[in-house]
Amino acid sequence: MSEDNLFLIGDIRGFTPQIGRVVSMMNYVRSTTVSAVEGLGVDDLDYLHDPQSNSIGALLSHIAAAEVGYQAATFHGRDLNEEEKHAWGAALELGERARREIGGRDLDYYLSRLEEVRARTLAELGRRNDEWLDDRTAFRTGQEVNNYFKWFHVFGHEINHRGQIRWLRRRAAKRP
Repeated sequence: MSEDNLFLIGDIRGFTPQIGRVVSMMNYVRSTTVSAVEGLGVDDLDYLHDPQSNSIGALLSHIAAAEVGYQAATFHGRDLNEEEKHAWGAALELGERARREIGGRDLDYYLSRLEEVRARTLAELGRRNDEWLDDRTAFRTGQEVNNYFKWFHVFGHEINHRGQIRWLRRRAAKRP
């Protein structure tokens, strides 16, 4: 991801034009997420604002897990398999399970997982063409959805959790 072009949504070598624009937006969002957690230690990443909160580490894991789910859905036409559910279940569920299972890791651990997942996404997107973005399926509710919307949702989802991360970071910094 080139820092020089973060504010330019456009063509990216290796991607068709529309997929390049999606990747441009994903790159910007990821850059701001990484910036939001820069310099955090394990105690900050594990901070719980109250008994119902998710930690910053859990939210970073959740961002990666959601992307894994959309990889399965859009690239392979399936739900997560048992191995993926085992690896990502706590991060997908958040809440009590995440509070029990996610923690005690440094920032590099979470950033590495985000990078690994994104590398797979980019490799798969590089194999697709713009017409693929228009391929339609249905959500479980029956609502029709295309791949363009699904990947828009992935980075919109990340933006939402990045906001939570920023909120938690400010409160973690004020703790006694």
